[in-house]
Amino acid sequence: MKYQFANNIPESDEDPVGNILKVAGDPKVISFAGGLPAPELFPVEDLKKVTNEVYDESGREALQYSIAAGYPKLREQIAKRMNRSGIKCDIDNIMITTGSQQSIDLTAKLFVNPGDTVIVEQPTYLCALDVFRSYGAHMVGVPMDDDGMKMDALEQAVKDNPNTKFIYTVPSFQNPTGRTMTADRRQKMIEIADKYNIMILEDDPYGAIRFAGKDVAPVKTFEHDERVIYMSTFSKILAPGLRIGWIVAEKTLVKKFTLMKQTVDVHSDNLTQHIIAKYMAEYNIDDHIAKIRDVYRRREGLMMDAIKKYFPKDARYSHPEGGLFIWVEVPGVDTQSLFNTCIDHDVAFVPGEPFYADKVIPGTFRLNYSNMQDDKIVTGIERLGNAIKEAIDKKVEV
Repeated sequence: MKYQFANNIPESDEDPVGNILKVAGDPKVISFAGGLPAPELFPVEDLKKVTNEVYDESGREALQYSIAAGYPKLREQIAKRMNRSGIKCDIDNIMITTGSQQSIDLTAKLFVNPGDTVIVEQPTYLCALDVFRSYGAHMVGVPMDDDGMKMDALEQAVKDNPNTKFIYTVPSFQNPTGRTMTADRRQKMIEIADKYNIMILEDDPYGAIRFAGKDVAPVKTFEHDERVIYMSTFSKILAPGLRIGWIVAEKTLVKKFTLMKQTVDVHSDNLTQHIIAKYMAEYNIDDHIAKIRDVYRRREGLMMDAIKKYFPKDARYSHPEGGLFIWVEVPGVDTQSLFNTCIDHDVAFVPGEPFYADKVIPGTFRLNYSNMQDDKIVTGIERLGNAIKEAIDKKVEV
């Protein structure tokens, strides 16, 4: 049977990233491909304890239908955290979502008509690109340097695309580059958004995981006109399998988000919301985040030292102060060919191509340090360095 799909459904069923992760899942392969937190840090016993308490104390309520905006107690707890970070809000500014991916999807659903422009960092989070494409968005990538998105290029992109609906940014420890946008550029982004009357979607899953340098306030703290939609998640600071995130936005906008959410899943998992709220009531989540920071600080340091030792001298790479990723550029190397060589060396990464909205910079790839044991980080980077040398030698021979 020939199915008559909607116009926004991709013609190809190819899943290049999924295929890469499948290959990288071979147990003999040291994989730096996934964007996974360290599973040994999940507070399994604490979550088991509070889950039993939820069943004992409010099981019927937790297992019942709930409101789309989310469990009020959890929203109150999130509001307190947001206020401590400088984002002024209360419970009515917050909606619970089924992970960050739903926050991105609902924002696109709310604002994007086919042909509208969404401006993104170049490169950016590949699953956000997939969402924006699914709504027919025209995506424009703005180049970055070590201080984040370049503001002169951003303003030019907005001028060139008067139908821009919003700017999508991951300003802290960006996925895939690990870079952090400076406070001055965050302020300038707000000025540009105000000047041209466009929204900003601030995606902040990693901001709490800073293990070096000084904190930079969220973009939303610089706003004057409530045009920033802030989103975050418990995936990186607690556990991704819980699938709970949140949006912070102007109150009338939250009502619109709530209406959109009701067409998707009615509400996010109510039991899980109760479990997280109970966990946050009984434990200090910041103590747990501190343990995550300590481990990631060590693993990032090990990977960085190994990169300096084993990679070619002309390789360029980011220097993250938090988060999960390092971005690498090896001039003159075909990334897919390098990936194939790496698999022969039993090591894997994610090639850079899927992270670009438009023009791709060759020889780029993302490394994840959070999900690999310390000894395997050094061994894996040594293997990767050897594979890069082999790929370069093959190119020279050709």
